[in-house]
Amino acid sequence: MVKISFKWLKAPDDLSAVFAIREAVFVREQGFLHEFDVTDQRCLHLLCSADGIPAGCARIYPSEAGRWQVGRVAVYPQYRNLKLGAAIVAECHKKILALGGSQALLSAQCQAAGFYQKLGYRITSEPYLDEHCPHVDMAREL
Repeated sequence: MVKISFKWLKAPDDLSAVFAIREAVFVREQGFLHEFDVTDQRCLHLLCSADGIPAGCARIYPSEAGRWQVGRVAVYPQYRNLKLGAAIVAECHKKILALGGSQALLSAQCQAAGFYQKLGYRITSEPYLDEHCPHVDMAREL
């Protein structure tokens, strides 16, 4: 059985493992050019490890009055069979609730919208392009 663990980080913590996962998934695998931004300096980053090895990540930050943005949910390809994506999103929800939040928002790639719908999210926008990839806004009450 694989032991899954979570660690919350915030700049100036060492974010290199989180950034390596995002680089592998969003830049090298999916071809995004603008993966890293100033938001990385002000948000909370979640690092998910499998048997002590970095395997997935996400980030959260407050949006407005109890609403929190969830984003950059990524899992290395070799760990995707462990259902870490759902575990990462659930851990984000727990943290948002602990911080007094009541709603999670995200911008999902259209190809991943079904995954988030299974986790209780609803689509709140028409599709739009983020770089080369169609996305939709989604929300979930916590």
